[in-house]
Amino acid sequence: MAIPPVWQYPLQQPALSDNQVHVWCADLNLPDLELARLGTFLSDDEIARANKFRFVEHQKRFTAARGILRQLLANYLQISPCEVKFDYSDRGKPSLSGCHHNHHLQFNLSHSQNHALYGFTLNDLIGVDVEYIKDMPDAIKIAQRFFSTQEYELIKSTAIKEQERLFFTLWTAKEAYLKALGTGLAGSLDTVEIEVNPTRLRMVAGSKVAAGEWELYSCSPKNNYIGAIAIKSDQPNPEISFWSWHHSQQFSTA
Repeated sequence: MAIPPVWQYPLQQPALSDNQVHVWCADLNLPDLELARLGTFLSDDEIARANKFRFVEHQKRFTAARGILRQLLANYLQISPCEVKFDYSDRGKPSLSGCHHNHHLQFNLSHSQNHALYGFTLNDLIGVDVEYIKDMPDAIKIAQRFFSTQEYELIKSTAIKEQERLFFTLWTAKEAYLKALGTGLAGSLDTVEIEVNPTRLRMVAGSKVAAGEWELYSCSPKNNYIGAIAIKSDQPNPEISFWSWHHSQQFSTA
């Protein structure tokens, strides 16, 4: 469903309950002192991954995105960010390690340019994606190659000035779903078909599970950005809260 969210700065750590979804956005362009603080949260393998980036700005974005993720997870788990441990799927999707066995927190993250999007639920699978809306003169050609016939025709019939936004609305919804499954783009964009109308997104075809089991939401965390959230839930219409992260928010009591 397409939602015009109101992004709020919480005054205290928000509680997460069943059938609730917390979506956070964060600006990754941070002061050096804050970046250094977040960097102290990272594990050795995360530091190694950051150092593999050729450009310093990409190293900083990765460090910020992972440091913020650890801070957010620590807030929910009420532990230190350095204590957060991850397991990884064969395709690299992170999840909480088995050492956090008393918690059922599910999460996913995505970042593009200087902004990141994070999603959190209890028990329910979740995937998120965010993309910067850049000039896409070949959007129709890409849609023809990677999208369904119906999606391609929809973009083609849309006014030119709206084609790029619609393209990214569909792209992020597809990728959020595939990320929730843990396949990423390897899951193939054309196996996921999204129906769009003025008030909702709806999956009409999916690669792994019944499309009706999934809720899709589109959002805009910042001007010129499109985000999407995909949730596999036993209960329809989960309660979604949209939060903005700021480096002054350090709610963990550990």
